[in-house]
Amino acid sequence: MKIVSQIKEPINREMDLFETKFRESMTSKVALLNRITYYIVNRKGKQMRPMFVFLTAKLLNNGEVNERTYRGASVIELIHTATLVHDDVVDESDKRRGFFSINALWKNKIAVLVGDYLLSKGLLLSIDHGDFDLLRIISVAVREMSEGELLQIEKARRLDITEDIYYDIIRQKTATLIAACCSLGACSVKPR
Repeated sequence: MKIVSQIKEPINREMDLFETKFRESMTSKVALLNRITYYIVNRKGKQMRPMFVFLTAKLLNNGEVNERTYRGASVIELIHTATLVHDDVVDESDKRRGFFSINALWKNKIAVLVGDYLLSKGLLLSIDHGDFDLLRIISVAVREMSEGELLQIEKARRLDITEDIYYDIIRQKTATLIAACCSLGACSVKPR
């Protein structure tokens, strides 16, 4: 059994329901947007971020999750997907996970707007349900990730990166998001 399947085993039921809720969280009245989000959802990755949300929530809540946990998982995946779409534009990448990127198929302008749309859907999912604590966790993570990306660009231009700065970049761009997933899972099941 692959390691991801082993990690996912205790949350298979939650991940299956998450798929449905995540698809619903992306819907729009704009046909082009629905076509693009359908393309995105059908080329998804391992979905480690929602897995961390569910695993943490179940660990801290006697094996149970709730609607806030599903919202937290959806929000983090919406935000993460938005950053991937934007990253492909910034990096001028034509491929994502072996498939054409959004910007390769629909050009940069549409890709940036789709990324913005996904970001706004994530934010509104939290706001519409009064999940301001979850929104704060996500917002801090997005700020950190953006700073890490900009620091990397700055250091790549100057060619003056040190080992400490390299680890700061990794922390900001990757570890921050994983930590946010675990925080979302924990926060989603704590009494309000």
